[in-house]
Amino acid sequence: MARNLIKNPNGDDGMDFWELTENGGNEWCVEDMPGDCGHAFGNEDVTKYFCTSFELCLKKQVIDLVEEGYTPDDLDSLPLVTVEDWYCSRTDCGCMYQLTVRLLDENQEVLSEYRPETVTIDPDTDDCSWKQVSHTFYDYNPGLRFISFEHGGKDTKYWNGWFGVRVTGSSITLDF
Repeated sequence: MARNLIKNPNGDDGMDFWELTENGGNEWCVEDMPGDCGHAFGNEDVTKYFCTSFELCLKKQVIDLVEEGYTPDDLDSLPLVTVEDWYCSRTDCGCMYQLTVRLLDENQEVLSEYRPETVTIDPDTDDCSWKQVSHTFYDYNPGLRFISFEHGGKDTKYWNGWFGVRVTGSSITLDF
């Protein structure tokens, strides 16, 4: 199985390894699964998740692939880069979820980007259980040296506390 390059993907180490690029409302927090008005995850090894507040909360990791042990020749062979993330909402408050993943060259210029449409979940009409988003980069220019992974969101009712999107199980893997 390929190695996950995201450090602390589930919040087991609090906010360690994450750069908080937006930290609005009551800021990011880590909660225990399934949480208030929450859902079971389906993998008992995942016991925590990150939770957002009533203003935008985004967090990011930039992975230095050479520092992770890959050679420039390895990276210039255009490995498949697979990104996965899991998100859900509470059953009592809607939320918004967003994700941006960028493949970057040695100067951190963008080679390729994956930015799906922002997801809005309404508990009155939508299934609020955990959903996976997945994308594989396969046709990009040589020069890959970094990967930027940023995700987050907020709640839709502007409620004080942590009623926004919940995220866990983030991963980035390379397949040569």
